[in-house]
Amino acid sequence: MPRFDSTIIGAGAAGLMCAMTAAQRGKKILLLESSNKAGKKILMSGGGRCNFSNLFVEPDNFLCQNPHFCKSALSQYSQWDFISLVEKHGISYHEKTLGQLFCDNSSKDIVNMLLKECADAGVTIKTNITITDVAYRDQHFHVNTKSEQYICDTLVVASGGLSIPSLGGSGYGYQLAAQFNIPCFETRAALVPFTFSDHYQPVFAGLSGLSVDVEVHTHNTCFREALLFTHRGLSGPAILQASSYWHRGETIHINLLPNINAEELLIQLKQKQAKNILRSQLSQHLPKALVLQLEQLWWPERAELPLAEWADQALKDIASKLNNWILRPAGTEGYRTAEVTIGGVNTDYLSSQTMEAKTQKGLYFIGEVVDVTGHLGGFNFQWAWSSGYVAGMNI
Repeated sequence: MPRFDSTIIGAGAAGLMCAMTAAQRGKKILLLESSNKAGKKILMSGGGRCNFSNLFVEPDNFLCQNPHFCKSALSQYSQWDFISLVEKHGISYHEKTLGQLFCDNSSKDIVNMLLKECADAGVTIKTNITITDVAYRDQHFHVNTKSEQYICDTLVVASGGLSIPSLGGSGYGYQLAAQFNIPCFETRAALVPFTFSDHYQPVFAGLSGLSVDVEVHTHNTCFREALLFTHRGLSGPAILQASSYWHRGETIHINLLPNINAEELLIQLKQKQAKNILRSQLSQHLPKALVLQLEQLWWPERAELPLAEWADQALKDIASKLNNWILRPAGTEGYRTAEVTIGGVNTDYLSSQTMEAKTQKGLYFIGEVVDVTGHLGGFNFQWAWSSGYVAGMNI
């Protein structure tokens, strides 16, 4: 019966980081992965380029029921530490926007880097593993798989969340938490596109592929980035960010002209471009295809009316919608396309210094399975590196 100092469940970003860190300390580490290869989610991230971290990592970039929980791990292993590792391996990278760091070549560079670190440190990695049972007795964890039983001193749960089940997302980590009487917060899909089932759905479908720079407001948060129209609704960075704060049934507020006071603009246009129609003037500030759709939604009966013949109040009503378009999504595309899962293991039951469960010696939870969710832009990977490192230093 093979014995290890620690068994880590899940060979994603957090699991790989934890395994290499612990093994470099001389620990005998077993890393178990349910899919056919390690780092699948890393490989598909960032359009195949892996947005592996961000230059501007702050606790405010993370959602958690305890907003202070992530501070310790992020300070113990910062973005600069991971950047140093990337540079040590000669991986070229670039800043895209808002501090987001991407590989110049491929996400494979990051996975290969982590696998090399694990191999050099002697980590045992097994893929296509189905765990049938986990038990704690005689001061050890017993991990049963379909083919083998392993005994270890510590157990690290790095199994991720429910997002993108095709890449291995599952609720197994929450099941293990429940088994050891560790509560979990309700989960939901996050960093995920919105869907619509009302009259807006065909409108958005007709604009599919069109991108606009906007501000999206929800729950006292505001994100200024691109919005992308899709066949099913709305996506793009601004929408994905807002989805992490949105709950079913709520509205979102979109400012289509974030740099412009629309009321002042339209009243000035009436004064200076009195003979022109609204469509032609707005098309200088927004894509023409979008203006045509808004015209059909908001002023179809005035479509060919010169601005001189518009009442000021009618223009103000349009302006109000341009700066504050209120929409109620039917839902989201769900875990199928969600980049992360919000909720998970209650951090009140974990040590922020070590990631160890307070009520079960030797049991650790790291990465996405924990109730810590980053904003879009490399923050979730940084949480994986930081929490994985901290656990790896303590198992």
